[in-house]
Amino acid sequence: MAVKYRNLIDGEMIETAATMEVVNPANEEVIGLVPACGADELDRAVAAARRAFKSWKNVPIDERRAVINKMADAVKDNFDELFRLLTAEQGKPHAQAQMEIGAGPAIMKAQAALNLDEVINEDSETRLSRTRRVPVGVVAGIVPWNFPVLMAVQKVAPALLTGCTIVLKPSPFTPLTTLRIAELWKDIAPPGVVNVITGEDSLGPLMTSHPDIDKITFTGSTATGKKIMEGASKDLKRITLELGGNDASIVLPDADVSKVAEQLFWSSFSNAGQICVAAKRVYIHEDIYDELSAAIAEYAKTVVVGDGAQQGTGVGPIQNKKQFERVCELVQDAKDNGYKFLVGGDVDPSGTGYFVPITILDNPPEDARIVAEEQFGPVMPLMKFSTTEEVIQRANASDYGLAGAVWTGNPEKGVEVAEQLETGTVWVNEYLHLSPLAPFGGHKQSGFGAEYGVEGLKEFTYTQVITVKKDALV
Repeated sequence: MAVKYRNLIDGEMIETAATMEVVNPANEEVIGLVPACGADELDRAVAAARRAFKSWKNVPIDERRAVINKMADAVKDNFDELFRLLTAEQGKPHAQAQMEIGAGPAIMKAQAALNLDEVINEDSETRLSRTRRVPVGVVAGIVPWNFPVLMAVQKVAPALLTGCTIVLKPSPFTPLTTLRIAELWKDIAPPGVVNVITGEDSLGPLMTSHPDIDKITFTGSTATGKKIMEGASKDLKRITLELGGNDASIVLPDADVSKVAEQLFWSSFSNAGQICVAAKRVYIHEDIYDELSAAIAEYAKTVVVGDGAQQGTGVGPIQNKKQFERVCELVQDAKDNGYKFLVGGDVDPSGTGYFVPITILDNPPEDARIVAEEQFGPVMPLMKFSTTEEVIQRANASDYGLAGAVWTGNPEKGVEVAEQLETGTVWVNEYLHLSPLAPFGGHKQSGFGAEYGVEGLKEFTYTQVITVKKDALV
């Protein structure tokens, strides 16, 4: 029986007459009903956030920190319930859901510990000039379905710390865990400071165009990000956009095959490849290509694809039918073009659940769709390269610039290559490590602005310069 969930508006849990179904992607069963909000509910949430902002911005920052930390503790205290619910709606294996739910409170507390210090511009005999940071106002946070909890808390915590209030919209595919967390937060944050509303994709444009929202923070596709940027331009809303990526991993010839094969596999296949910074193009030097590609393929055969709630599952389903069909289309295109598969390649679109077998392609051409496009699924194209100069050029030949990695036995050489990649984040000899203390953002069409760290906090503020002339007129 599907459980009915409620939204959080102005400190109250509310229902709507219209509801949306939430489906478990492993078995396609309806597991939840959530409110289908429209303009009226959005207006209520924004009005509540606007009222709350007037007082919240004046709450001392240490008191705001304390609220955020209590909110984090509420998530931590309900760990078992939340990770199981996350697996049910998102599909990721329990171990990966545990990592997400466990990381959420840690990220909130780390962000809550940050400071935005005033800057002294001039302190002379004539005048004192200082720059301070003031909150933007009411924030709209729009969250994707691949990491619904992490992406929510990394928007909520900095917004609240800086003195903003927020209206959060989870993805219609994965709202359940966020709504349960909202219920836990109801009596911790003052009414209106945090509002969580659900709706179809049509709710997003209403938020973008709402005249009383001051900032949009969005994680999702580049195509949608462009629409948000266009809509926000009408009244010059502030925006932070964390968008798509076609992230390249480069394996230099001195890399230890026995050490990197398993790590490379999970850099592509964690969360069934549904990670914005997953390795979506893997370039391997020709000297070790055959050995390493064979090692990755052999390891892949040991990983179980299945229901994330079942013990032993390593890779779960694609989260939703639309994305499942897109990944199937890309795999079929590779088959139609005669590309060689080391593993996988056969998808049964008529089966129950949105499962795509682990799929590894052997040296497809650079212009293949599976290479040129962001697949966002459990598909890994492996490609050969001959020289460092060549592979850097190939890695950079993309409209995206989110992340990348270099694998090598010589870290200094790895850094030398990393510094030539046109991406916001580059790892050397690791992958998928993000710190709440370091800024995360994309180059080119992978985003606008940054999340995490002090740079991320600044995204929720305006600068205000106050200058005092010391020999004041009397």
